[in-house]
Amino acid sequence: MIDRLVDTGAPVETCCRLLGVSRQGYYRYRKRPTSATQLRRQWLTGLIREIHTASRGTYGYRRIHAELTIGMEIPCSSRLISVLMTKSGIYGLPGPTRVNRLKGVATADDLVHRKFHRLTPDELWVTDITEHPTREGKVFCAAVLDACSRKIVGWAIDSKQDSTLVVNALDMALRARTPAPGGIVHADHGVQFTSWAFTQKIRSAGLLPSFGTVGDALDNAMMESFWSSMQIELLNRKKWRTRIELANAIFEYIEVFYNRRRRHSSLGYQTPTDFDFAISKQLTSA
Repeated sequence: MIDRLVDTGAPVETCCRLLGVSRQGYYRYRKRPTSATQLRRQWLTGLIREIHTASRGTYGYRRIHAELTIGMEIPCSSRLISVLMTKSGIYGLPGPTRVNRLKGVATADDLVHRKFHRLTPDELWVTDITEHPTREGKVFCAAVLDACSRKIVGWAIDSKQDSTLVVNALDMALRARTPAPGGIVHADHGVQFTSWAFTQKIRSAGLLPSFGTVGDALDNAMMESFWSSMQIELLNRKKWRTRIELANAIFEYIEVFYNRRRRHSSLGYQTPTDFDFAISKQLTSA
């Protein structure tokens, strides 16, 4: 406290008198060498800043703790990381606000029933469309997410949302993954997903289409969770000038940051790509 006051220009004698500290004691404290604990905390704070910057300012203390312990193999407690971040004024982005949604009415088969957890890749894909404005107009992004690894396996971006957008995203996923017959592709009841072109693309690959209830985002909660993360960590953080600028940013977010670098809490703070590789390797050796 005295150091902070002195740095602002306050006299040492006045600060010591107000805080009930002897001047001799204060100078002895100033000459005392930095302890090993303090040095380690300063070192950790520097690493925390680097990780936070690399995460584009998105990581909170849990993901930073995961990066330190899993990625860098540095033993430390999550509480210590939280304390050091608070003292240094380093904060992650706030999570999404929870919204109570009304239940819709079922109009087609739902093969998922909100049970998204899968043990192997490509058993279940979930897909949806999001939109975001630029000064030129809206940009629409369709994505396909693997429920096992949380990896985005296919995506497409366009200035309009039609069946071509979702078919292109699914086509990218099929070319990248070649799933075994019997897998499920789960979506909502948007006209793009109920179109003949999209459902025919699913069936021709030997997969099964699945639809949640009308107007209920909880029936596609895993995909909504990804959109929410992208909204907070990318889309809402600035005003976008052109469609090209936003499209490039979405591409970089999905392929560079989210799939390969962002540690996912549901995967034990592994990245989707690392988790996908580990599961695939385990299945191959089994």
